Amino acid sequence: MEHKLDLLALLDYVDPSFLDYQEWLQVGMALKHEGYTASNWEDWSKRDVGRYRPGECFKKWTGFEGGGITGATITQMAKDNGWQSRSADSHELGWNDEISHESDYTFIDKNWIEGQEIKEPTVWNPVKEMTRYLETLFEASENVGYVVGTWQTEDGKFLPTKGNWDRTAGELIQLLNEANEDPGQVLGDYNKEAGAWIRFNPLDGQGVKNENVTEFRYALVESDTMDLEKQNAIIRELDLPIAALVYSGKKSIHAIVKVDAANYDEYRKRVDYLYDVCKKNGLNIDSQNRNPSRLSRMPGVERNGKKQFVIDTNIGKANWEEWHEWIEGINDDLPDPENLTDYWQDMPQLAPPLIHGVLRQGHKMLMAGPSKAGKSFALIELSIGIAEGRDWLGWTCTKGKVLYVNLELDRASCLHRFKDVYESLGWQPDHVNNIDIWNLRGKSVPMDKLAPKLIRRAAKKNYIAVIIDPIYKVLTGDENSADQMAHFTNQFDKVCTELGSSVIYCHHHSKGSQGGKKSMDRASGSGVFARDPDALIDLVELDMTETLTKQQSDRAACDVYTSYFKKYNFDYFDEHVGQDDVLSPAQMKTHAENGLKAHLPVIEKEVEKAVHLAKVKSAWRIEGTLREYPKFDPINMWFQYPIHKVDEAGILKDINPGEEQAPWKKNFGKKKSPQEKKQEQKESFELAYESCTIDGAVTLEAMAEFMGVSPKTVRNRVTNHGGFWITNGEIGRKPDK
Repeated sequence: MEHKLDLLALLDYVDPSFLDYQEWLQVGMALKHEGYTASNWEDWSKRDVGRYRPGECFKKWTGFEGGGITGATITQMAKDNGWQSRSADSHELGWNDEISHESDYTFIDKNWIEGQEIKEPTVWNPVKEMTRYLETLFEASENVGYVVGTWQTEDGKFLPTKGNWDRTAGELIQLLNEANEDPGQVLGDYNKEAGAWIRFNPLDGQGVKNENVTEFRYALVESDTMDLEKQNAIIRELDLPIAALVYSGKKSIHAIVKVDAANYDEYRKRVDYLYDVCKKNGLNIDSQNRNPSRLSRMPGVERNGKKQFVIDTNIGKANWEEWHEWIEGINDDLPDPENLTDYWQDMPQLAPPLIHGVLRQGHKMLMAGPSKAGKSFALIELSIGIAEGRDWLGWTCTKGKVLYVNLELDRASCLHRFKDVYESLGWQPDHVNNIDIWNLRGKSVPMDKLAPKLIRRAAKKNYIAVIIDPIYKVLTGDENSADQMAHFTNQFDKVCTELGSSVIYCHHHSKGSQGGKKSMDRASGSGVFARDPDALIDLVELDMTETLTKQQSDRAACDVYTSYFKKYNFDYFDEHVGQDDVLSPAQMKTHAENGLKAHLPVIEKEVEKAVHLAKVKSAWRIEGTLREYPKFDPINMWFQYPIHKVDEAGILKDINPGEEQAPWKKNFGKKKSPQEKKQEQKESFELAYESCTIDGAVTLEAMAEFMGVSPKTVRNRVTNHGGFWITNGEIGRKPDK
């Protein structure tokens, strides 16, 4: 399988100063089609010092819409200039490869194909050759273009004139049959050194240009750099839907292939596809034959002592659709359908659980939630739970190795978080060697580029889980576009398949109230995010009332007093402290003044700290959607930095999500102040900047594309923010004062 390649590396083989204007544009179109930026095109274009114009690439870029130009154009340019791909037998991932299950349409090795002989007609009948060709390709009423006249260049080469185009196929067939085996009486005499030509698509009788073609029925496949017998063998092995196969009288065979396109645009796409398949299977095609009005060799004439004749007609697949389906079918890497009977009594073993009751190994899980939910801490807790084989939010984890891909925190902060969580959980790091951390802050790349790098590093580590936090750093495309997000999430499938491990990632909620939504509708962007993973774990905040907050802070204070009594003066506690007293901070303080005088200063500091932590902790509810397991009941929990604790006491059972409002209140939300709007815009800009950081460089164009605004708007926001600079289309963060 040939993997998608880094087009920027391939452009090292393509000098823009040697390209014409159209080829230069095609490079830009190909880069845009494959997800690169205008800056990439501009940087490469700068190599043409004589013709480079600053800013021109960005102006052209916005006008590129479709056109069918893909990365294959750049690949071919690189090949033409000496680049060679890896061996087709090699499957080792390169640094910049994109993992792709798309076929490269290669199924013939020309080195192992034996040539197939071309047999010249035993009885030479020029009229029969011509009429056979005309009857095969044309309707009787269709105009046919043909050329018998030639002119000679300075180097002695014979070239065709415009020829004729005002006769129908039926008229020509009738006249040829009346010509006593002398086609010259009908077509005119031709130069026997040069031969004669014919156009394989019908014309309108007004000319011989592409616009004069009335039916885009056929395309020409010709190769003049290979052995004739080898050409014949490969053409037949490809099973092309050929209407007529003609020997040119010299170095090539002309295959008139049925493409049956509805219009010129479809014709171009089908011919590109046809040529691509032929080239990949060893047929060195003359790419200049793409035009639908192209001339081909006319059978029934001689050329420098050799005959031009029809080798065969109507061979291969019956039509384009059948051939196209066959090509796609034999090249896909999909498994064959299976009959249920074969496995009814011997079902395959299910993948073992990773998180019991939630997720199996090798499957995908998404954690979604708003800011302040501690999603990163929850994923660190999960990493530790898997490494130690312990519980996570009430679910048992299978013990094994885990890779935590850190895209957001600096290295030191990330490492400290893991240690802080271990200590807050009160767990010993008995199996901390099961945790690997890949720190990529400031070095993140789009997911389709990150996936092969990740797989290459993780291939022999036997991870049972890969945790990616957060995905906005590697997000490609518009998160509201279903097809673009499907391509994005497919990268997780590839990681799962290649490594056999689960992939777990987190994403943020969409804007607005979430309380009234189902768990799978809260994640921001396309519904693909919620429907793609095998398990969706969603966090929604619960409304911490003043009463509940006071209750929690009182309990925290009383717990401190109780712990000190049990440690230093249990006799006093047992004799004097009643059941109601342990619920009152004031009563417990009075008891401490009598029974714990020596420890009172330390106790008061501990109480103050505990009360503060109780006041700032938040309450959350976990809901979910599972593919492999039954739906679980909502789980309520506390987030008290840096860990989450399940609400075993049921205190939060009847609390509603904090954003859930009564219907009559929904249209009377508090308007944001100008300061709040400005702060929100600042945060949005900073998020976009972080997301566009690739190898430390952020361009104006990339920011505009990510934010969905114009470059001018981005410039204004740079100015309004005050913490960034912009120079020559590059944006950077100002150093802290």
